[in-house]
Amino acid sequence: MKTNKQIIYLILFASFISCQSIKKPERYSLPKNYDVAWNSQSKNSSESMPLGGGDVGLNVWVENNEVLFYVAQSGTFDENNQMLKHGRFRIKMDPNPFEGATSFQQRLNLQTGNITIETENGENSVAIHLWVDVFNPVIHVETDSKQPITISAAYESWRTKDEILPLGTRHGTFSYTGYPGEVIKYKDSIGFEANSVLWMHRNRADKLLIDFCIEQQGLESVREHINNTQIGRTFGGMMTGSDMEPKGNTEGKYVSTDFTGWKLQTKKPVTSNELLVTLNTGQFKSIEDWRQKLFETNQLGLKDKEAESKTIAWWDKFWKKGYVIINESESNLKNPAWQVGRNYQLFRYMLGCNAYGKYPSKFNGSLFTVDPVFLRKGKYDLDPDFRAWGGGSFTAQNQRLVYWPMLKSGDFEMMLPQFDFYKNALSSAEVRTSVYWGHEGACFTEQLENFGLPFAGGWGFESGSRKRNPETEFGVQTNTYVNYHYVNQLEFSLMILDYYYFSGKDISSYLPFIKSSIKFFDEHYQYREKNRTGKPLNENGKLVFYPSTAAEMYKMARNPADVIAALKVVSSRMLKLPDNYISLTEKEYYQSLLKRIPEIPFDIKEGHKVIKPAESWEYVANQEIPELYTVFPYGIYGLHKPDLEVAINTWNYGESKDKKTFTNCWSQVGIFAARLGLVDEAAHLVVDKLANSGRRFPAFWGPGPDWVPDVDHGGAGMINLQEMLMQTDGEKIYLFPTWPKEWDVKFKLNAPNNTVVEAELKNGKLINLQVLPENRKNDIQISKELGE
Repeated sequence: MKTNKQIIYLILFASFISCQSIKKPERYSLPKNYDVAWNSQSKNSSESMPLGGGDVGLNVWVENNEVLFYVAQSGTFDENNQMLKHGRFRIKMDPNPFEGATSFQQRLNLQTGNITIETENGENSVAIHLWVDVFNPVIHVETDSKQPITISAAYESWRTKDEILPLGTRHGTFSYTGYPGEVIKYKDSIGFEANSVLWMHRNRADKLLIDFCIEQQGLESVREHINNTQIGRTFGGMMTGSDMEPKGNTEGKYVSTDFTGWKLQTKKPVTSNELLVTLNTGQFKSIEDWRQKLFETNQLGLKDKEAESKTIAWWDKFWKKGYVIINESESNLKNPAWQVGRNYQLFRYMLGCNAYGKYPSKFNGSLFTVDPVFLRKGKYDLDPDFRAWGGGSFTAQNQRLVYWPMLKSGDFEMMLPQFDFYKNALSSAEVRTSVYWGHEGACFTEQLENFGLPFAGGWGFESGSRKRNPETEFGVQTNTYVNYHYVNQLEFSLMILDYYYFSGKDISSYLPFIKSSIKFFDEHYQYREKNRTGKPLNENGKLVFYPSTAAEMYKMARNPADVIAALKVVSSRMLKLPDNYISLTEKEYYQSLLKRIPEIPFDIKEGHKVIKPAESWEYVANQEIPELYTVFPYGIYGLHKPDLEVAINTWNYGESKDKKTFTNCWSQVGIFAARLGLVDEAAHLVVDKLANSGRRFPAFWGPGPDWVPDVDHGGAGMINLQEMLMQTDGEKIYLFPTWPKEWDVKFKLNAPNNTVVEAELKNGKLINLQVLPENRKNDIQISKELGE
């Protein structure tokens, strides 16, 4: 095992430069072999390829000589808060150029963010170009044929009638999992309109999940303060094509789901055709308002002749913001390190497809889920809308890992949907606290509907498999995995503060969330201690965090390490904000609070001092190492920090040491290894995360405990890789702190204070380096041994 003890840093940066002949790196484009290219058709939707832009995601594939794609968009939540797809699209050509094809290729062009499909059969050759406008929700499908062909395009839907969801199929409507009553999935409105197909789903005002949750959770008196994300929510779109007209309906079954299609067809054989799919999602006062916005967007798609060039320019800028390229000259594409570099880019592309999402990229599939029967064994012969863990419900433990890597990748604007999620739900979380406990502060639960209340199944029903325990305290969820699990509101608070620290961008609109999140922990646990003992603090004048939980692992815990670390770090960071963000009174409050926070608990294991998950706990559940959250995300321990040996002891001997074997999904063991300087472990674990998924598209990992693609799995892998390449502490920037010298690498990553670092390592030697602004070069410290 290699540790930081074997990594020596040369502090005098100028001396290192003078002896190494370092030159500035050239501007870099992605390697062409990072594109994903298939030379045969796909068997089914599980072998699809992602495409997207703005807030739109497609799964594209060619099957049985037909082009198909699913379309998803951020914000398409129905009455049950399930996230629905817009539908499936099927393109056919006659004569069919895929039949008897002598050549075929489907390629994701990463640099330009689009897909091309080319086929030739001796009689004809056809090229299909698919792209999504980043700035308007319009999908373009452009077909060019050497010989005239008839082209038909069908919009296919499985939501043509109301459907009662059987009890065992409701995980996609997460709140209603285990609910013994009737749950109805309501049909869409679909039809031809002039020479187009138009579909729409508008939520019924009398059947909204938010109303169910408000009544269930005793919040009727504060209804007006709860952010209603469901009322008036309308989503749908229209399909139009050049010289195309309606050609009736089709019917069929794809895999296990019946569908009806609405078909357009070219009026005569053509050599070129453009199909437009225009989308519109949001909350609207009326259907007419929604229609007006839809038609305006459609006209933009028709008239803006520069839309594609602007989209390509956006993707070019996206790739220039950051990259990691490993073993670029490697000819063996099965090389694990090469795959790690390529899949880092593929996964970042998937995140970029929801750059301007109305809602965050979901940890359980984002915009790219497909038919569930292909993803997990068992009773999953369900329609394509299904995903485990729901659509409008967000699990913070998983979501956080999707957004942490965006700091170092420089994707600052892409973080805003996640921050806005909490900002918009703040009033809901604050009135919960007021009603249940009568004090201040925001209480965000771990599993949260997008309107800011706990998911109904976690609260518990009057009967059924998720019956609420009558002994459960009012205000607390009955689900023992997540009751008392509130700490992630502090982690997202830290993420926002780091966003400011990295980018310098204004965070004034998010400070109420941060301040209220901190206030909750202070007031809530004083409230609980006073109810138990008559005094708000213990005999040492400290807060007592009980009942609590160390992650989802150590239950009914007293003073968990992750809670203590979170409150210490976030409160300390608030004190470092400039005066325009924090008043003198607030500074005095945070200084006082820091004195009330207890110390992180320790233990002795096999003769070694280790961090303890909590002072005490009653039982254990799940797969976590919460005591090492002091390493990541809270950064109390790590390379170049005091007591590193204690953290390494915790890795080797701590209470949760056996949980290092769980490495997929939300596991962050690779991040811990990178921050502790464990080179071999970090490299092994990043391969475990980011090597090819085993599915046709290399970055469609999962399902693991989540779904496919497993987005928090990819996010954790990105963080793992970034931390191996660059770590920061205050003003210092440490390069290659946990990097195996046998891996050649080029990278561009962001550091705090609007700093950009570009470097190249080849054959164990640093050959290129550029730091902007240049005065930050003085803060660079480089691993002399580079992992040796």
